[in-house]
Amino acid sequence: MDDLNRLTAEEFKETEKFPYVLILDDIRSLNNVGSVFRTADAFKADKVYLCGITGTPPHRDIQKTALGADETVTWEHVTDVLELVKSLQEQGYTVAAVEQVEGSVSLLDFQPEPNQKYAFVFGNEVFGVNEEVVKQANFCLEIPQYGTKHSLNIAVTNGVVCWDFVSKILKG
Repeated sequence: MDDLNRLTAEEFKETEKFPYVLILDDIRSLNNVGSVFRTADAFKADKVYLCGITGTPPHRDIQKTALGADETVTWEHVTDVLELVKSLQEQGYTVAAVEQVEGSVSLLDFQPEPNQKYAFVFGNEVFGVNEEVVKQANFCLEIPQYGTKHSLNIAVTNGVVCWDFVSKILKG
């Protein structure tokens, strides 16, 4: 770990995070939840919100993929995702539903505003982001895809969005 120059769990909790949170709504797979925690740790997300039926730590299936990130990343369970989205908007967050819908913004064209906080909403593996949340969000964000499939796994989608956001913030 010293050679990799990684933070300890205590240092991670104290370090300044990037200005974004992740919202998981009705995610069925606990392995996906664990993967999101690991990505949130890797890209210093401020917080992970686990909404609806999304499982919460401690759970062995989350721990299996989180590899301890469920203990370093701040998280909270919230029952009503729409109320959470509205509350975050009132707190100054720009909310992006990560969903393929008419009028969505391509990740290629998305440029984070300096000094702006963001919340990225990821929906159910089958049904996507709740329609009410899509309507409430400030905008929808879509990852361009060039093959035969029309969607990515939630954990992969989360990784792409987090990496893209952080890399653009660092370049900005």
